[in-house]
Amino acid sequence: MRTSGRSVAITSLGCSRNDVDSEELAGRLDAAGWTLVADPAQADVAVVNTCGFVEQAKKDSIDTLLATADLKSEPGGRTQAVVAVGCLAERYGRELAEQLPEADAVLGFDSYADLSEQLQRVLAGERPASHAPRDRRTLLPLSPVDRQAARAAAAVPGTGAALADVAPAAGPPVLRARLDDAPWAPLKIASGCDRRCTFCAIPAFRGSFVSRRPTEVLQEARWLAERGVRELFLVSENTTSYGKDLGDLDLLQRLLPELVGVPGVERVRVSYLQPAELRPGLLEALASTPGVAPYFDLSFQHASPGLLRRMRRFGGREPFLDLLARVRHLAPTAGARSNVIVGSPGETEADVAELEAFLAAARLDVVGVFGYSDEDGTEAAGLDGHLDEQEVAARVAHVSALVDELVAQRAEERVGEELLVLVEHVLDDDDAAEAALDAALPAGLGGAVSGRAAHQGPEVDGTTTVVLPAGAPLPRPGEMVTVRAVAAAGADLVAVPSGRPS
Repeated sequence: MRTSGRSVAITSLGCSRNDVDSEELAGRLDAAGWTLVADPAQADVAVVNTCGFVEQAKKDSIDTLLATADLKSEPGGRTQAVVAVGCLAERYGRELAEQLPEADAVLGFDSYADLSEQLQRVLAGERPASHAPRDRRTLLPLSPVDRQAARAAAAVPGTGAALADVAPAAGPPVLRARLDDAPWAPLKIASGCDRRCTFCAIPAFRGSFVSRRPTEVLQEARWLAERGVRELFLVSENTTSYGKDLGDLDLLQRLLPELVGVPGVERVRVSYLQPAELRPGLLEALASTPGVAPYFDLSFQHASPGLLRRMRRFGGREPFLDLLARVRHLAPTAGARSNVIVGSPGETEADVAELEAFLAAARLDVVGVFGYSDEDGTEAAGLDGHLDEQEVAARVAHVSALVDELVAQRAEERVGEELLVLVEHVLDDDDAAEAALDAALPAGLGGAVSGRAAHQGPEVDGTTTVVLPAGAPLPRPGEMVTVRAVAAAGADLVAVPSGRPS
């Protein structure tokens, strides 16, 4: 169904997995004849790809929807309709549509396959019916090895989204349009999750774990590289499960060298590793495969063994420290980051002390600290031992202050290290001068660029600013430069060229 030149803007909220979904939606709309624009104010339809992970993310999504809806009343404005998609829309469906009349439609994942038609209907004055949310884990067989056949059986004309699009990025091998020109891009290798953590609602609205076949992943990697992507950021809800539904848990470690070998790809980075599933072969592949960033995004969540069991997770301070020791034995300068939740039901002061002791010993590059909040439909919401909001907030503040200090210390430890930085931005003269001043570098230096070293993941792990000698050519975004760290501020580093070829 062609669109006669209609324009659409997609605002993407939340994680990198959502960014892939947004670019997949953009690809569908572009193929149907829509004109993609960056500014919602310049679009006939503004699509907001929402996040529904935690309470703050839900609030941010609703605030964005409301602010975008205000564009419809701008005098002489172009925006005619605002449509909510993504995790929040999938998770709440009709309830969200009833409570948010400012949105002209609330569309779940099953609407992605015919999104162009849905948007045309909205512009024609219709308000498509929103779905009744369901547990998407029921759409596929319980046994992971049976899921690929079930998806294939459903991928026939007339089935709509059905099992063929049981989760975003589970459809055609490459159906995507880039929404920016960054030299890195997320590449989704799987969708869904089979774990049953008591605090997490993601499996219910993202569905069961489904791996993409290596041929599809490689095809999309080539497509991205042809469009200037130099770093592939492999994302999923649980990367360490990759291949289990394909009958091969060693598949990722064999796929990594093939991804590195794609022409134009300089670096591959892997995200979201479950510590309990990080097998020795995969650990070694991540730490030692040339072109793969020695970067370990480990989902610890806490360090108290008793509280972790209450979360339906495994581990504790000692096994987690042992894992980090094995990582650093193989790759001494490897990056390591994690997220932790404080204030979960039943968490004691002793549990918090155990977490703090772990963090002090772990030497993590970045730690995200989240306060527990009840999520609809989760087991934790019904557990005893809930803490009041003020106590949760106090614990978040306390642990966050510790983390800030520890992350700054870890960055200081990296001063003197040689780093390989992917350049992302050229800084203006004022920012370059400020970076030189902050690092106490001598006068007479040239310009500066910013990017990320191997231990720094996109958007949340800090950056490295490279200050160049006077007269030195500025590297372009997408180039890799070899540098030496000379100063640190928080998780961020300042570096100068090392004089060695990259």
